[in-house]
Amino acid sequence: MIRKRVLARGEVQGVGFRYEARAQARHLGLVGYARNLPDGTVELEIEGPEASVSRMLRWLQTGPRYAIANVLEVSDVAATGESEFQITG
Repeated sequence: MIRKRVLARGEVQGVGFRYEARAQARHLGLVGYARNLPDGTVELEIEGPEASVSRMLRWLQTGPRYAIANVLEVSDVAATGESEFQITG
């Protein structure tokens, strides 16, 4: 299991980005969270098998229909063993 922290910048708040990300993560069997940050960024942490995390990272580059994720900053973080993908903040 691996875990990645992702900062999605661009038009990512107010367009269903977190909810679509949660649906995609659940579809891929991933756990973690998505939350809005005060500066307009969406922060995500995604955890699961490497192949599924890679698929999620590719999906995040496009995101949902009305989102424009101009910049994705991705970093490795320690796996936590969570049991679901949540929307916070």
